[in-house]
Amino acid sequence: MPSERARMLAGELYNPRDPELVAERERARELVRLYNQTGATDGESRELLLEELFGSVGESTTIEPPFRCDYGTQITVGDRFFANFGCVFLDVCSIAFGDRCLLGPSVHVYTATHPLDAATRAEGREYGKPVTVGDDVWVGGQAVLNPGVEVGDRSVVASGAVVTRDVPADVVVQGNPAEVVKELE
Repeated sequence: MPSERARMLAGELYNPRDPELVAERERARELVRLYNQTGATDGESRELLLEELFGSVGESTTIEPPFRCDYGTQITVGDRFFANFGCVFLDVCSIAFGDRCLLGPSVHVYTATHPLDAATRAEGREYGKPVTVGDDVWVGGQAVLNPGVEVGDRSVVASGAVVTRDVPADVVVQGNPAEVVKELE
C-alpha cells in the first residue's frame, strides 16, 4: 500500500495529517523561518538553506524574504532564478522553474487543491497537480499559477493574472482568468 507521501506526489487523494507529512512540513517551516531571518549580506547562508530546502537550485538563485512553502523538496529552480518579496509556493506536487525566471512580489504558485465533492472534501483529503514554468518566463506581482498549469518558454504573466490553464510559449497573458493578449516575436 503506497504511503500518504507517495499518494501526494502522484497527485492522488492523500491525508495531509499523516505524521510523516506533518514532520516534513515542520522541517520546511523551520528552514523557511531561518531563511526569512537572513539579511541581504547573508548570501552564503541563504544559498545553503535553499539547497537544503529545495529539490534542486540552479546557479545565482535569489529569493527575497519573506518566502513561504509547504515542503520545499518538490521545488526546483534553474539558473538565475529570481523571486521578489512575499512569494508563496504550495508544493504538494512538483513546482519546476526553468532558467532565468523572474517573479514579482507576492506571486503565488499552487499545486495543492481539494475535491469538488463536499463529502470527500469533508473527509480532509486533498490532492495536487504539478506546475511547470519554462525558461525566460516573467511572472508579474500578485499573479497566481493554479494547480496543473504549464507556462511556456519566454512568456509573460501580467501582474494580478490568475492562470487557470496552460500558457503557450512566447505570449503575454493577463486577467482573471488569464487570457493571451499579445504574441511575442
